[in-house]
Amino acid sequence: MNSGTIGALVIGGDYQGLGIVRSLGRQGVPVGVVDDEASICRYSHYTTFSERLPSLRDPANTFRLLLDIAERRSLHGWVLYPTRDETVATLSHYRSELCRFYRVPTPNGQTIQWFWDKRKTYELASQLGIPVPHTWYVQDAKDLDQFDGRFPVALKPAIKEHFIYATRAKAWRADNLSQLRKLFNRACQFMPSDEIMIQDIIPGDGSRQYAYCCFFKQNQPIASLVTCRRRQHPLEFGRASTYVESVALPCLEETSQRFLRAANYYGLVEMEYKQDPRDGQHKLLDANARTWGYNSIGRAAGVDFPYLLFSDQLNEQISPRRGKVGVRWIRLLTDVPTGVIAVMKGELKCLDYIRSLRDISEEAVFSNEDPLPGLVELVLAPYLFIKRGF
Repeated sequence: MNSGTIGALVIGGDYQGLGIVRSLGRQGVPVGVVDDEASICRYSHYTTFSERLPSLRDPANTFRLLLDIAERRSLHGWVLYPTRDETVATLSHYRSELCRFYRVPTPNGQTIQWFWDKRKTYELASQLGIPVPHTWYVQDAKDLDQFDGRFPVALKPAIKEHFIYATRAKAWRADNLSQLRKLFNRACQFMPSDEIMIQDIIPGDGSRQYAYCCFFKQNQPIASLVTCRRRQHPLEFGRASTYVESVALPCLEETSQRFLRAANYYGLVEMEYKQDPRDGQHKLLDANARTWGYNSIGRAAGVDFPYLLFSDQLNEQISPRRGKVGVRWIRLLTDVPTGVIAVMKGELKCLDYIRSLRDISEEAVFSNEDPLPGLVELVLAPYLFIKRGF
């Protein structure tokens, strides 16, 4: 690596980070990976260097570590790629200081507030007339006595990192008021009560969930793709996609672009929706101001998102483009058990599952040209299960 070569630093590994590493590495870009977990990224032959850090969850400490790495490894001008929401918040908070050393695509706090806290996400969506699930906010357990919503409901966090790391769940289901009270009191152990949201559960599984994936700049999409989350795990409140297919859904493009313009957004983004069979509306669930787990679908669809962002950061000319429809992405390590569970519950026919494995365009980890991360992931499977659950 020449000292004057501009590269990229991926913050956080796993298969999401691996997608970024391969995207950039295939184009000859040097890529470093820093992570606080056992990372499959370090074993990619596209990875130039990797470092295991004590933790990436404390903003001030992460900031100091990034400055230290920039100095020790002469990474001045390198592009930063966060893979988790808490890292996005850190980069946004320390953006001006980090920009002295790195290229930081993450916007400032005035923009990121609409993505970091779901209360703000839904506030902006409501102002723009974008449908969202009916959501209730309560200050303490006594307020639940006046709860007038229909069951079942989901109890979920406004700022998800406080909740997910403690519970390894994205949301909890309550089928009656007694369950809701118990879950509310339990949730208060992990986060302030005003961060707890009670939300109407939209019927249907992951096949009703869609996402608008985009590289957005100057109020316009430079590259975009709409996807359907055909399968997810866990089945009801999926923390991650296991099988994704690109589709045509123009209504989500228009809706998402209105939100991104109002937020004055720049960079890579994924906006998640679920179609409500009761009224046909696609309701906004979440907005992620970073790459997403299945970002490697973009290369197969003709929109290589991480590399497009890198090119733009180096002021290269990029022509607008839209991803191809019918491209399929899978992560076999989680999709196979997800499929088995769905078949056992009668939610999926065995033959239909087998048929869905045909014509896969992209596997999240396994690659003939870069095989070691896939082999390492198999070895790490017990560790991943204990660390994150399934």
